[in-house]
Amino acid sequence: MRTSPSMVPHVGDQDTYLVLDDFGGRFGRAWRESDEESTDRETLIRDLFAGEYSNPVRIVAFNTAEGWSRDVTVDIADELRRQYAEYDEVPTSVLRFVEAAHRR
Repeated sequence: MRTSPSMVPHVGDQDTYLVLDDFGGRFGRAWRESDEESTDRETLIRDLFAGEYSNPVRIVAFNTAEGWSRDVTVDIADELRRQYAEYDEVPTSVLRFVEAAHRR
């Protein structure tokens, strides 16, 4: 019998970030799939600024080696806001995400 691959990273002590993206209408919300090597914080920030997410609404982080998980939506929104100046253009999806995160 075949089993599904684990979503737990094989890297021993790595914080993993997952994005809940809202596709709107009949498609709704879904946790976005990511390559194992693309779930670190730096890649997440870079992908958000690159417009890889259509409408991110929540971000969670976890570390199985350390045994924790938490909602990091506001933390990531704060970091995005601090980095605005480094980018010529900030995607609308990032602006909406930061605004919504701070209304929570």
